[in-house]
Amino acid sequence: MKFVWTLIWALLLSFMTAYVVSNMAGGSFGFFQVVIMTLIFTGAAVILGEGLIKDEA
Repeated sequence: MKFVWTLIWALLLSFMTAYVVSNMAGGSFGFFQVVIMTLIFTGAAVILGEGLIKDEA
């Protein structure tokens, strides 16, 4: 379930980032860019959360 929420949040943050950057640059909004950013954000979050960051208690 945590991977589903990670994917949803990555999608929302990607939409926001693509919208803001495209408006600031005066370009058009591209859905394909959002999908690519979502995959990158999700992959980074999963790799960091499951492998690289260890809880040392």
